[in-house]
Amino acid sequence: MQPPVIKLEKANVLPLNINSNFSFRKETQFLNDPSTFRTSHSEVVNFQRRSYMWPATTALDISELRGNYFNFYWWNHGTPENVTIRFEYRQAGLSNEVLAREITYPHAQGSIRSIFKVTGDDYLENGRVTCWRALLIVNNQIVALTQSFLWQ
Repeated sequence: MQPPVIKLEKANVLPLNINSNFSFRKETQFLNDPSTFRTSHSEVVNFQRRSYMWPATTALDISELRGNYFNFYWWNHGTPENVTIRFEYRQAGLSNEVLAREITYPHAQGSIRSIFKVTGDDYLENGRVTCWRALLIVNNQIVALTQSFLWQ
């Protein structure tokens, strides 16, 4: 289940306090929209496309799975902390409006994967994600961040 969407009045609302115990190790993105796919003869690419459409069986199921998928791999090398990861993004149909989704991890430590999806009606009505950033928040302070090239 995806976290609810939050409309942010201002994207930079928390103090920056980078902590070397927290870091993003990797981000992956996938735009799951068959209308944008190029023909591929690679079984790896075709398998990935099919995996994002699983378990869709009807046209309604397929439209619910269309959209942007973001995977953030991050870690906490320090003591367990209550960590919130906030995914802030803009969509093509919403001009400069910033939306956000948050997931909270109590006592987070070690390597963690966070998944955010902008799919279904959010994607069909407002378009693809044009830029984004991800923040790790501890005690209302940003301890690590990563962002797309176009984020401002």
